[in-house]
Amino acid sequence: MDTIFEKSNGISGITLTDEKEDLSFIDKSLLRNSEIGLPQVSELQAMRHYKELSDKNFCIEKGFYPLGSCTMKYNPKVNELLASLEGFANLHPLSDDFDCQGALELMYNLQELLKKITGMSAVSLLPAAGAHGELTGMMVIKKYFEVKGDKRKKVIIPDSAHGTNPASAHLCGFDVVSVKSNEKGQVDIEALKEILDKDVAAIMMTNPNTLGIFEEHVLEISKLMHENGSLLYYDGANLNAVMGYTNPKLMGFDVVHLNLHKTFSTPHGGGGPGAGPVCVTDELKDCLPVPVVDFNGEKYFRNYDLEHTIGKVKAFYGNFGVLIKAYAYILMMGDNLKEASANAVLNANYLKEKLKQAYLLPYDVPCMHEFVLSGEKIKEQYGVSTLNIAKALMDDNTHPPTVYFPLIVHEAIMIEPTESETKDVLDNFISVMLKIAKEAENNSEKLISAPHNTPVKRIDETLAARHPNLKFVQ
Repeated sequence: MDTIFEKSNGISGITLTDEKEDLSFIDKSLLRNSEIGLPQVSELQAMRHYKELSDKNFCIEKGFYPLGSCTMKYNPKVNELLASLEGFANLHPLSDDFDCQGALELMYNLQELLKKITGMSAVSLLPAAGAHGELTGMMVIKKYFEVKGDKRKKVIIPDSAHGTNPASAHLCGFDVVSVKSNEKGQVDIEALKEILDKDVAAIMMTNPNTLGIFEEHVLEISKLMHENGSLLYYDGANLNAVMGYTNPKLMGFDVVHLNLHKTFSTPHGGGGPGAGPVCVTDELKDCLPVPVVDFNGEKYFRNYDLEHTIGKVKAFYGNFGVLIKAYAYILMMGDNLKEASANAVLNANYLKEKLKQAYLLPYDVPCMHEFVLSGEKIKEQYGVSTLNIAKALMDDNTHPPTVYFPLIVHEAIMIEPTESETKDVLDNFISVMLKIAKEAENNSEKLISAPHNTPVKRIDETLAARHPNLKFVQ
């Protein structure tokens, strides 16, 4: 496909005035002395060019998107329509509470629903994404101990954790202590006991964890932490596996962040938009960021009066459009949120059982909403790496799963089918994965040079990441 510059034909879609403006107030060194060099095409040609570019993008509407830990499910388009309603989309963020009662009521109701889903006592909708929610949650934990006069410095994080967990803890000034996983892929209780001391503020956990395995000893971990005066932080990235069956409060957690853009609808990817509300127990509610949305029986209002608040973490009131979509999704689903979790778990276990015949399964146990395979044996036997397998999938209209994560699995292939895919789609993915495994044995060179059918073929990813060339040379 030609670039817009290559399509330039001297025809201009717009006409600028020939009148010379008085630019004497601008330093001459800042003025251009030559033509700007923009492409010359008609408006219709420009529109067709960018439509053609957009058609080349892969998206959930074009094919299967089994990114592990990212919950790339289909999101109802009606939620986009609701978020674009004039009363929401054109509401000025500096409006007085009196003039935005509808928006405040929506946020208040969403807080109440999230409290019910998580079992927590209070919610802040301010954080703009999952990692931002993590950071906010760790700031709340730090503030909680400061108020108590307890200067704890350590946060324990499992070796299978999302990379943002240690980053969030470190940004809050905590020392990160890793705890290893056991042979079942869960937190090693004995290893935890060895590193647990009075300097530990909290443990950050995902449950189910990033291997897609439920931490069956989570109540024992909670008991150990609380007896030590420590808190438990719940990374809510995988909440979509347990909704309606359990909640972070029942597991013994004190702080939770939720990825609304994963679990409760909103197209996820490309850097945003997102929302990462933080939910806390009653003991920590006064440490939340402000404002929180309250109701006094007559009107909804933004409450800035929290005694030990960590302050503001986001301009205005978070990503309001995402909050609308999440609220609509939860109302639409109702009790069927439990069924969504059940279907996500069923789909993942179905794929796992069908694929473990051809790929190494490091932890052969029932999984939750996702699971992790390994391409290590295929690489050792045929020289075909996990990256080669991922590239080959692109030739069959399937987005590659998450690869090389979690780090404790060599040549990891992390697969999450979500609840929104049909059995036909899953069966097709299985057949493609089995075909690739067979090709690794019989035609490894084809896989090593994949992809072959995509607009952009194999690139040097290391070079592109370390030395990106962003300059256009005409």
